[in-house]
Formats: sequence, structure tokens, C-alpha cells
Amino acid sequence: MSRRLLIVEDDQDTRDFIAKGFGEEGYVVEQAADGREGLYHATDGGFDAIVLDRMLPGLDGLSLIRSLRAAGLKTPVLMLTAMSAVDERVKGLRSGADDYLVKPFSFQELHARIEALLRRPQESEESAILTCRDLEMDLLTRKVTRDGHEVTLTPREFQILEYFLRRKNRVVSRTMLLEGVWDYHFDPNTNVVDVHISKLRRQLDEGGGPPLIETVRGAGYMISDG
Repeated sequence: MSRRLLIVEDDQDTRDFIAKGFGEEGYVVEQAADGREGLYHATDGGFDAIVLDRMLPGLDGLSLIRSLRAAGLKTPVLMLTAMSAVDERVKGLRSGADDYLVKPFSFQELHARIEALLRRPQESEESAILTCRDLEMDLLTRKVTRDGHEVTLTPREFQILEYFLRRKNRVVSRTMLLEGVWDYHFDPNTNVVDVHISKLRRQLDEGGGPPLIETVRGAGYMISDG
């Protein structure tokens, strides 16, 4: 059965170059010329991998991939960019990209990287469930329960809690939260992290259970099994 590949790239020459190469390798290729069209095709499902440009009209690549991950789609994504700075690559990976390739690139390397992504074991359904003590987060249904009772969270609170659960038993600093959740959009001196943590704590501890999010003085916060 042929692999299905989605190419989201606004430069037609680049798009055609990639499509031609993968077509010759036996892939079934679909194309999108802007971010919104790419998001529409990607959420329609059925793709084995996505090649995604970083800078796109309509919806940029980082926003597109965050939308895919928030919707629970685990399709491997390789991000293309003309920006070679390390912090730009880090932003892409933190947004949910699986690999990163700087333009200009050779088709042989792109093909090899996509093949490597497709060889990775796919995440099982169980991996979509994050837990800590009596708390459970379902990433597919976007449902959080504590001691069997549903906890209503805003999208931002859900994102913060997911960030903590993926780093369970480790200290998470305010800077890490600003970079990982807010993507550098706020001044490091802002109290936005503390405000959101305070609200999240109230929601999680409303049922009277022991506090889940601990303050680590001088370092940040931690959520742990202990």
C-alpha cells in the first residue's frame, strides 16, 4: 500500500520538486499552498507524514503544528525552514515537529529523514493517557479527571497541565513554561505564569485532595507521584 504524504509549502517550485521526488518513490502526494489549506487537509487525516514549511501565508507552520497536536493528531511532521538559527529549530521541535531540515536541502536527505520518521514505532492509544496519582488526562478526548471526577480546564490550563505531566517528578522553571507553553511571547518578568498556576491549582484541588502542583522555592514548580 502506498504511503500518503502531505506537502504544505507556499513556494510552488519547492512544492513541485518535493512532490515529483516522492511521487517517483511511490508515494501518493497531496499539496497545500498555505497554512489554512494545509490544516484543512491535515486534519482530514489519513497521511503517513507531513512536510511543512515554517513560514506560510494564512497560518504559519508553528501555529499549524500546534493545532494538529492539540487535536490529538500524531502524524509525523518534518518542518522545512530557511532559518538556520538553533533557537528557531528548537521552537519548531517544541511546537510538535518530529524533525527539522534547513533550506536549501537535497531530496535524498529529505527522503531519508521521512523514511526514518516512518520507521519509528507509532504511539499506542495508551500513550495518549497521562497520569499522576489520582489525576488522569486523556489527550484525545481533552478530558481531565481527578479521583474519577471531571475537572474543567481552559485550553491554556490544559496545556500547562500537559506540560507538567510530561515532565513529572522534575522541576519546571517559569522560563521553561514561558518557552514551552507561551513560546516566548511574554516578558520573562511577567507574573502570567504564577497567575495561571494559581488558577490551575484551584481547579485541580477543588475536590479537597492533596495539592498536586508543588512550589520549589527559588526554582519553579513540580508535579510528582510522591
